[in-house]
Amino acid sequence: MAHLSMIERTDKEEWMSAAQYERDFYTWANEQAALIRAGKFDQADIENIAEELETLGRSEARELKSRYRVLLLHLLKWRYQPNLQSSSWKATIRREREVEIPEHLGENPGLKPRQQELFEAAYRSARIDAVGETGLPEATFPKDCPFTLDEAMRGDFWPTEDGIA
Repeated sequence: MAHLSMIERTDKEEWMSAAQYERDFYTWANEQAALIRAGKFDQADIENIAEELETLGRSEARELKSRYRVLLLHLLKWRYQPNLQSSSWKATIRREREVEIPEHLGENPGLKPRQQELFEAAYRSARIDAVGETGLPEATFPKDCPFTLDEAMRGDFWPTEDGIA
Protein backbone atom coordinates (compact mmCIF):
# COMPACT_ATOMS: atom_id res chain seq x y z
CA MET A 1 0.00 0.00 0.00
CA ALA A 2 2.87 2.36 0.82
CA HIS A 3 4.25 1.66 -2.64
CA LEU A 4 0.96 2.73 -4.24
CA SER A 5 0.93 6.07 -2.37
CA MET A 6 4.51 6.64 -3.53
CA ILE A 7 3.40 6.09 -7.13
CA GLU A 8 0.42 8.40 -6.67
CA ARG A 9 2.68 11.05 -5.16
CA THR A 10 5.13 10.74 -8.03
CA ASP A 11 2.32 11.04 -10.58
CA LYS A 12 0.96 14.08 -8.76
CA GLU A 13 4.43 15.66 -8.60
CA GLU A 14 4.91 15.01 -12.32
CA TRP A 15 1.53 16.56 -13.07
CA MET A 16 2.34 19.58 -10.89
CA SER A 17 5.69 20.01 -12.62
CA ALA A 18 4.06 19.81 -16.05
CA ALA A 19 1.41 22.31 -14.94
CA GLN A 20 4.16 24.63 -13.70
CA TYR A 21 5.77 24.33 -17.14
CA GLU A 22 2.57 25.63 -18.73
CA ARG A 23 1.89 28.38 -16.13
CA ASP A 24 5.31 29.81 -15.31
CA PHE A 25 8.11 28.71 -17.59
CA TYR A 26 10.76 30.81 -15.83
CA THR A 27 10.10 29.23 -12.43
CA TRP A 28 9.79 25.77 -13.98
CA ALA A 29 13.13 26.15 -15.78
CA ASN A 30 14.94 27.23 -12.62
CA GLU A 31 13.39 24.41 -10.60
CA GLN A 32 14.38 21.85 -13.23
CA ALA A 33 17.94 23.19 -13.34
CA ALA A 34 18.16 22.91 -9.54
CA LEU A 35 16.86 19.33 -9.63
CA ILE A 36 19.39 18.33 -12.29
CA ARG A 37 22.27 20.00 -10.45
CA ALA A 38 21.24 18.16 -7.29
CA GLY A 39 21.20 14.87 -9.20
CA LYS A 40 17.45 14.41 -8.58
CA PHE A 41 16.75 13.18 -12.08
CA ASP A 42 13.79 11.09 -10.95
CA GLN A 43 12.02 14.30 -9.86
CA ALA A 44 12.81 16.25 -13.02
CA ASP A 45 10.21 16.86 -15.72
CA ILE A 46 12.17 14.82 -18.27
CA GLU A 47 9.64 14.99 -21.12
CA ASN A 48 9.41 18.78 -21.07
CA ILE A 49 13.17 19.17 -20.52
CA ALA A 50 13.80 17.04 -23.62
CA GLU A 51 11.30 19.14 -25.57
CA GLU A 52 13.04 22.34 -24.50
CA LEU A 53 16.47 21.00 -25.45
CA GLU A 54 15.18 20.12 -28.92
CA THR A 55 13.68 23.61 -29.20
CA LEU A 56 17.04 25.14 -28.28
CA GLY A 57 18.71 23.19 -31.06
CA ARG A 58 16.13 24.34 -33.59
CA SER A 59 16.53 27.95 -32.46
CA GLU A 60 20.29 27.80 -33.11
CA ALA A 61 19.58 26.62 -36.67
CA ARG A 62 17.00 29.42 -37.10
CA GLU A 63 19.59 31.93 -35.88
CA LEU A 64 22.11 30.83 -38.52
CA LYS A 65 19.42 30.98 -41.20
CA SER A 66 18.51 34.49 -40.01
CA ARG A 67 22.16 35.60 -40.21
CA TYR A 68 22.37 34.26 -43.77
CA ARG A 69 19.12 36.07 -44.62
CA VAL A 70 20.53 39.40 -43.43
CA LEU A 71 23.75 38.83 -45.39
CA LEU A 72 21.91 37.81 -48.55
CA LEU A 73 19.44 40.69 -48.32
CA HIS A 74 22.28 43.19 -48.18
CA LEU A 75 24.18 41.46 -51.00
CA LEU A 76 21.05 41.63 -53.15
CA LYS A 77 20.56 45.30 -52.38
CA TRP A 78 24.28 45.91 -53.08
CA ARG A 79 24.01 44.18 -56.46
CA TYR A 80 20.65 45.50 -57.64
CA GLN A 81 20.78 49.03 -56.22
CA PRO A 82 24.37 50.09 -56.85
CA ASN A 83 23.42 53.78 -56.77
CA LEU A 84 22.21 53.37 -53.18
CA GLN A 85 25.18 51.41 -51.81
CA SER A 86 26.02 52.75 -48.38
CA SER A 87 28.56 52.35 -45.65
CA SER A 88 25.74 50.92 -43.53
CA TRP A 89 25.09 48.11 -46.03
CA LYS A 90 28.82 47.42 -46.25
CA ALA A 91 29.13 47.31 -42.46
CA THR A 92 26.21 44.88 -42.21
CA ILE A 93 27.71 42.59 -44.86
CA ARG A 94 31.11 42.66 -43.15
CA ARG A 95 29.63 42.09 -39.67
CA GLU A 96 27.69 39.03 -40.81
CA ARG A 97 30.65 37.62 -42.76
CA GLU A 98 33.40 38.35 -40.30
CA VAL A 99 31.73 38.20 -36.91
CA GLU A 100 28.16 36.96 -36.55
CA ILE A 101 28.12 33.91 -38.81
CA PRO A 102 31.62 32.63 -37.92
CA GLU A 103 30.96 33.12 -34.20
CA HIS A 104 27.62 31.33 -34.40
CA LEU A 105 29.18 28.40 -36.25
CA GLY A 106 32.06 28.37 -33.77
CA GLU A 107 29.61 28.12 -30.90
CA ASN A 108 27.48 25.53 -32.74
CA PRO A 109 29.82 23.39 -34.89
CA GLY A 110 27.07 20.80 -35.31
CA LEU A 111 25.38 23.25 -37.69
CA LYS A 112 28.27 23.13 -40.19
CA PRO A 113 26.79 20.19 -42.15
CA ARG A 114 23.54 22.20 -42.50
CA GLN A 115 25.12 25.43 -43.80
CA GLN A 116 24.15 24.95 -47.46
CA GLU A 117 20.58 23.94 -46.61
CA LEU A 118 20.10 26.93 -44.28
CA PHE A 119 21.78 29.30 -46.77
CA GLU A 120 19.39 28.21 -49.52
CA ALA A 121 16.36 28.52 -47.23
CA ALA A 122 17.55 31.98 -46.15
CA TYR A 123 17.66 33.14 -49.77
CA ARG A 124 13.93 32.60 -50.19
CA SER A 125 13.29 34.99 -47.29
CA ALA A 126 16.00 37.43 -48.38
CA ARG A 127 14.45 37.66 -51.85
CA ILE A 128 11.04 38.52 -50.39
CA ASP A 129 12.64 41.09 -48.08
CA ALA A 130 14.61 42.58 -50.98
CA VAL A 131 11.42 43.11 -52.98
CA GLY A 132 9.82 44.82 -49.99
CA GLU A 133 12.82 46.96 -49.07
CA THR A 134 13.87 48.02 -52.55
CA GLY A 135 10.51 48.39 -54.25
CA LEU A 136 11.97 46.62 -57.27
CA PRO A 137 9.85 44.02 -59.10
CA GLU A 138 10.16 40.46 -57.83
CA ALA A 139 11.44 39.40 -61.25
CA THR A 140 14.54 41.55 -60.63
CA PHE A 141 15.80 38.98 -58.15
CA PRO A 142 16.62 35.49 -59.43
CA LYS A 143 14.48 32.66 -58.10
CA ASP A 144 17.65 30.75 -57.21
CA CYS A 145 20.39 32.41 -55.22
CA PRO A 146 22.83 34.18 -57.56
CA PHE A 147 25.67 33.71 -55.07
CA THR A 148 27.28 30.59 -53.71
CA LEU A 149 27.75 30.21 -49.98
CA ASP A 150 31.51 30.53 -50.49
CA GLU A 151 31.10 33.76 -52.47
CA ALA A 152 28.70 35.26 -49.96
CA MET A 153 31.14 34.59 -47.13
CA ARG A 154 34.23 35.77 -49.01
CA GLY A 155 35.48 39.14 -47.80
CA ASP A 156 36.48 40.35 -51.26
CA PHE A 157 33.16 39.49 -52.91
CA TRP A 158 31.06 42.58 -53.67
CA PRO A 159 28.54 41.69 -56.39
CA THR A 160 27.86 44.05 -59.25
CA GLU A 161 24.86 44.35 -61.56
CA ASP A 162 26.59 42.34 -64.26
CA GLY A 163 27.34 39.65 -61.69
CA ILE A 164 31.09 40.18 -61.67
CA ALA A 165 32.54 40.91 -58.27
